[in-house]
Amino acid sequence: MTQAIQKKLNDSAFARWTALILIASMMFFGYMFVDVMAPIKSLLEPALGWSSTAYGTYRSAEYFLNVCGFLIVAGIILDKCGIRFTGTLSASLMVIGASIKLYGISSWFVGTGLESWLDSWWTAIPASAKMASLGFMIFGCGCEMAGTTVSKAIAKWFKGKEMALAMGLEMAIARLGVFAVFSFSPWIAEKMGSVVVPVAFCTVLLIIGLIFYLIFCVMDRKLDKQAGTDAEEEAAEEPFKISDIKVIFSSHIFWVVALLCVLYYSAIFPFQAYGAEMLQCNLSGISAKTASSIFRWFPIGAAIITPFLGNFLDRKGKGATMLIWGALLLIVCHLIFAFVVPATGSRLIAYITIIVLGVSFALVPAALWPSVPKIIEERVLGSAYSLIFWVQNIGLCLVPLLIGSVLDSSNAANPAVIAAKAEIEQLKAQGVQAPDVFIPYNYTVPLVIFACFGVAALLLALYLKALDKKKHYGLELPNIKK
Repeated sequence: MTQAIQKKLNDSAFARWTALILIASMMFFGYMFVDVMAPIKSLLEPALGWSSTAYGTYRSAEYFLNVCGFLIVAGIILDKCGIRFTGTLSASLMVIGASIKLYGISSWFVGTGLESWLDSWWTAIPASAKMASLGFMIFGCGCEMAGTTVSKAIAKWFKGKEMALAMGLEMAIARLGVFAVFSFSPWIAEKMGSVVVPVAFCTVLLIIGLIFYLIFCVMDRKLDKQAGTDAEEEAAEEPFKISDIKVIFSSHIFWVVALLCVLYYSAIFPFQAYGAEMLQCNLSGISAKTASSIFRWFPIGAAIITPFLGNFLDRKGKGATMLIWGALLLIVCHLIFAFVVPATGSRLIAYITIIVLGVSFALVPAALWPSVPKIIEERVLGSAYSLIFWVQNIGLCLVPLLIGSVLDSSNAANPAVIAAKAEIEQLKAQGVQAPDVFIPYNYTVPLVIFACFGVAALLLALYLKALDKKKHYGLELPNIKK
């Protein structure tokens, strides 16, 4: 009888997995919005006048405010105000930012005084791209804050239970958002004849994600009441000290993990932004819809294997080893895309490489994020996750700019690219607003850059395993104690 009274909500498997589904759904919709334009990137220049540099600027905007310090503030908010307030704030920011971006690319924006003013400066970037970038900045603040909040929420609800499995499932569900958006975004754009409709649809889904998180907040409040204390109030009562950040920053192992994170993710998320067009260029003769249909399988390998990896990590360990294998697979896949796929034109090789890259994307995050609680004390765990995300965001902000600039500069003398752009300008001069003209970029240099990030990540993963063996952090040990 006493045991029944003392049983908490998260002791119920049904309750804690329901909570996971609610918060993972919010991230699922967030991931969909992040990449909603990626599968239709080749349509943006003809439809909106966005060059690769403009598109790279837009993609970088997601992380700009985070790099400028918002993520550090987000970590402080999370540790002081708790997961309910912070999660609701982050979901709301995603909705607000998405709405601004939607307005910027819609017909409502065309001809306004705001468009004229935005077009009056930095003329290399269209006004629509500037407005979309502003919205994406605000969305990015919410999305990255949500990522840290979800990690801490899972650590709270699954402490002493299936934490790595839960984190793995959350990442798998979120990544299915990439599969979904690469499946329907080019299809909707083709059917509706507009790049705006997919963005509008994903904005509505973000509102649903906010509602789901509010439902989770009700459950989380009940969990705190069952524990006899309000964890949100307890977090607020504990004074935050700047020295907490200093302690995290002074940790050698923290920097190894953070740098490994930024190098690995810099070869993944920016690649997603260009992946569909890369396939369209390297597999000559295929449409944007077909290229997206191939690339959408990238997260499937991750989604399928991540829960199993999480379960393996919980019961058997080997987290540092998984990081090494993930980095190795990343290097091989980018080199295949750079040299083998263009030379052979094989869709089969492209499919296999995409799925293997997804397996790599399962190995690294599945091992990386559950390892953080092993090296950082729980009291500042929110700040630690935020600081890792902050370091990661520096790379994610700069790399799309780099890739967009390199793509334009390395193809400046490409005859096929010059001819395609000239045709677009000629058709626009004739009054055709959205010509269906494909620009066949050569992606070799960007792909080699991505592979180099993988090499650096591999070296850090090897070093991390050596450190773990020497310092006994427990990265190779299982999470579930027998």
